[in-house]
Amino acid sequence: MQSMEVKRIVAPFEPGLARSLRCGDSVLLSGVVYAARDAAHRRLAQIAAEGGKMPFDLDGAVIYYVGPTPAKPGNPIGSAGPTTGYRMDAYAPALIRLGLAGMIGKGARSAEVARAMRECGAAYFAAIGGAGALLMRCVQASEIVAYEDLGAEAIRRLTIKDMPLRVALDSEGNDLYERGRADYLSARANAP
Repeated sequence: MQSMEVKRIVAPFEPGLARSLRCGDSVLLSGVVYAARDAAHRRLAQIAAEGGKMPFDLDGAVIYYVGPTPAKPGNPIGSAGPTTGYRMDAYAPALIRLGLAGMIGKGARSAEVARAMRECGAAYFAAIGGAGALLMRCVQASEIVAYEDLGAEAIRRLTIKDMPLRVALDSEGNDLYERGRADYLSARANAP
């Protein structure tokens, strides 16, 4: 039976933290995460393939798959809801192997991403889709660190506090999306 305890964790992750998280865990994430989407990931993958220097330290880092809207006066960021994780699946394994320890998005991930997570000890967190206006309240500071030409898809360093997340895929390969589907089908099969 899954615990209802909420774990408070900080990014970047200390060694072993991602491996200690389990599918279904509720967490409140604070610290520094990096906002990056498809276009930025394409560039990061190119740097990785060429053995170049990344625009931020990947060791223990967490990337939030988000392209925030422009900030209103007095706010560090605009609406900041997650984008679909599978859009980064072509790039994520290389980044995980370079030290990426966590990813935040929505939706299921590929077998290749799950394999890299098992090999290297990483975690994928689900954020609530459609709740961008609420999630932006967790962002205390935002600054562009790379690829300003990409606009909303530029890489940003976000300082966050108590972002509510759920571990959707853990480093043992347990997948909340698969488990949820199986539970639903089982309940449906056993319904009167």
